[in-house]
Amino acid sequence: MIVGTTGHIDHGKTALVKALTGTDADRLAEEKARGITIDLGFAYADLGSGQITGFVDVPGHERLIHTMLAGAGGIDMALLVVAVDDGVMPQTREHMAILDLLGMERGLVVMTKCDLADQARRDAVAAQIRELTAPTGLRDAPVLMASTVSGEGIADLRDALSQAEAETAARHADGPLRMTVDRSFTLSGTGTVVTGTIIAGQVAVGDQVMVGPSGLSARVRGIHAQSRAATQGLAGQRCALNLAGDQITKDAIHRGDVVMAPALHAPTTRIDAMLSVLPSEPTPIGTWFPARLHSHAAELGARIVPLGDPIAPGSQGPVQIVLDRPVAAGIGDRFILRDVSAMRTIGGGRFLDLRPPARKRRAPERLALIEAARHADPARALRAMLSVAPVELAVFARDRGLADATARQALDDAQGHAVGAMALSQAQLESLRDGMQTQLSQFHEENPDLAGLGREKLRLALTPRLPKEAYLVLLQTEAQAGRIVLDGAFIRQPGHEVRLTDQDQALWDRIAPSLTGPLRFRPPRVRDFATDFGVDEKEVRRVLKLTQKLGRTDQIAHDHFFARSTTSEMVAILRDVDAQSADGWFTAPDFRDRVQNGRKVAIEILDFFDRHGVTLRRGDLRRLNPHRLDLFG
Repeated sequence: MIVGTTGHIDHGKTALVKALTGTDADRLAEEKARGITIDLGFAYADLGSGQITGFVDVPGHERLIHTMLAGAGGIDMALLVVAVDDGVMPQTREHMAILDLLGMERGLVVMTKCDLADQARRDAVAAQIRELTAPTGLRDAPVLMASTVSGEGIADLRDALSQAEAETAARHADGPLRMTVDRSFTLSGTGTVVTGTIIAGQVAVGDQVMVGPSGLSARVRGIHAQSRAATQGLAGQRCALNLAGDQITKDAIHRGDVVMAPALHAPTTRIDAMLSVLPSEPTPIGTWFPARLHSHAAELGARIVPLGDPIAPGSQGPVQIVLDRPVAAGIGDRFILRDVSAMRTIGGGRFLDLRPPARKRRAPERLALIEAARHADPARALRAMLSVAPVELAVFARDRGLADATARQALDDAQGHAVGAMALSQAQLESLRDGMQTQLSQFHEENPDLAGLGREKLRLALTPRLPKEAYLVLLQTEAQAGRIVLDGAFIRQPGHEVRLTDQDQALWDRIAPSLTGPLRFRPPRVRDFATDFGVDEKEVRRVLKLTQKLGRTDQIAHDHFFARSTTSEMVAILRDVDAQSADGWFTAPDFRDRVQNGRKVAIEILDFFDRHGVTLRRGDLRRLNPHRLDLFG
């Protein structure tokens, strides 16, 4: 369990930690000289539960709220400290507001310096505390008395913390690693060391990790978990990791970075979130509102864009957060907003989408997706999101830090279907299938002379619209099921055949005799038919191309069509020419003489067979390819 101290400056937080653990968390010379906490301090002790409890001691000065926030993000329990002689003070209120915005519901309130107050004063301060915590998640937190001078209440506080340690459930340790960094330094003979709290997953010596958002790769050389040497660190523990890598130095890793499993590396500068604005904020939060964003130990400049009306003090609403630099974040992470002058806390909330669009961000579908993402349970979130639009499953799992098995289980529980990289609901899958049949039926009815609908044209006509890779998987699945036929770049229904209209059939009936009669090896060209029949060349060409799709003709050369039966007959002639050649190679004149054609047309015919692999060419010589002889029946 990690306990974080909070409260006003000089209310005895550091002294309380020392009384509980024996460790002075003020480690800097300046802290000892000035008598105040400036940076985060850490201490560890077994308080009686048999487990090591870690303490994060944070500064209480109003100018050091950003440091307090760096330490408050990964704690399991809050220790709100209020000195009985001062009572509730400004930083007490701000720290309490921050804890509530961070969703903290486990905590103890300790009234320190109780040796300086009588019972009436104690009761008065206790009443102040109850009024302060009443509207927050710590409304039911016990209030204890303590004095580090007289020792009063220290044993009771230790017992309460020991019981809380025993009741602390293990954090999610089966997913990918995420550890927030609050310190980076170098130890002589060891190298670069980073410390922080593991918020998900686990890490072991020898693991390959990545530091985000920079993307630096590193290997874990050593681990201290809860201030003890260990071979692994688990979610919920404070750890020190000794990292090694080509670019790994103490100056390359900063407070707010995240040590993570490499698969999670996907920094972002734009996040959709739900923002709650404190009642103390003087004006509503409008478009492009400037702020400082704090999440775990990270601090960044941000602009806030409400996705609806401006968000009034004391209310909440969806926003898009545009950051001034990339951050390594996860969906569900809590954040705090403070004003750019670092004088006040504005509000806070949770991240809901790490990949939102910059355009159409207020569209109804976008707002519905944000609302759906508010579910903390992955299966419920996925089910709600699938009711709006398909979801890219790998991104869903990565941004939520889910193990592969957990993501698959979420998909099953949400009754979704994987189509390539996309997850679809049953309704979406049926919509695609029905839409595909509707579009093909309509196309065949309106274009009976065409083989099918173009693949991309069909994709753009379907709802929901799938990415190309997932769409191809859907097509292959539908083809295997026999619901569609893939014909090159076209798609058709299984029963569809290209057919000629009555008018086209009439023109074909006039052309066909010239392609199958005595002059079948020297048929007229398109322009000849057009002249003879008084028909536009385009119409003749169009009908002949249709007959080619029907397998009735072959276009041997430009505007020169032969009947398919004639093509098959010429293949038989090639067999005979090949059989009569001494070495299997024959020339164009050998073939020309058999079809009683001119040299130019004979070469055009042989070139056609070359293109289709029926003949193989070597200079002016050709031979048959036995593997393609049946191509034309």
